[in-house]
Amino acid sequence: ETGDANAMIVDSTALPEQVARDAVASAFQSAGQRCSALRLLCVQDDVAATMIDIVAGAMAELNVGDPAILATDIGPIIDEEARAGIAAYIDEARAAGRLIAEARRLDLPAGGTFVAPAMIRLDHVTDLRREIFGPVLHVATWKGGELDALIDAINASGYGLTLGIHTRIDAVAAHVAA
Repeated sequence: ETGDANAMIVDSTALPEQVARDAVASAFQSAGQRCSALRLLCVQDDVAATMIDIVAGAMAELNVGDPAILATDIGPIIDEEARAGIAAYIDEARAAGRLIAEARRLDLPAGGTFVAPAMIRLDHVTDLRREIFGPVLHVATWKGGELDALIDAINASGYGLTLGIHTRIDAVAAHVAA
């Protein structure tokens, strides 16, 4: 394991419904407790407002609760110490005005270690300085024409097991992969 600032790069040609499906699945399945979970959604600023609203809307509809119930999408965090740390991080983001959205559909059994998925705004990809091993998705925007700078910033983090790209331009996907 090399850590996990796993990113998804989304350009202006991406299809919002596909981005929402993939971002929500990657960031929040297993309550974000996979080393390969999406941590950083990088959206081109030309489409950021709409794209972030669609992802936030999909995320907000996730059901958090007992995984024995079929309608549950997000189960518990591994233990109370982890839950408390993630909740404190989300509270800090809320106090700083960086919380974009949280899941609203909670059916929490008493005594569980649950955290509602949250989406947090970053000013730049380099603002993500530590791993939050839970259902937290960070969002940063980037300017068209600055894809190489974005790639360099992601690579400079020193972390990453996975990277996703949403584009409808084959040359952009090939460039990011290279």
